[in-house]
Amino acid sequence: MGQTWESFKVTGDDLLRRVKEILHEGNVRRIVIKQGARTVVEFPVTIGVVGALAAPSLAAVGALAALLTECTIEVERERDARPAPPPPPTVRVSKKKKS
Repeated sequence: MGQTWESFKVTGDDLLRRVKEILHEGNVRRIVIKQGARTVVEFPVTIGVVGALAAPSLAAVGALAALLTECTIEVERERDARPAPPPPPTVRVSKKKKS
């Protein structure tokens, strides 16, 4: 297993909402919030910790949202070792015209 990085540009209004969505998606190892090239906040995310233990981090992100106009959220995820499931088979139905 390895790590992958994703990056999202958001406005301050959407910052807290987007971080909450990312936390609920799972397989997140670390979240970094940047304004330009400067790292504003960085926090590790323990797998399965979304509730009360994540509250202090979310409170800090909420406070930042009031100060930042535009920022970037960088997300480090754990790459899943399992292969993706195959797509479902395509079923074609042919219609015959009645004579």
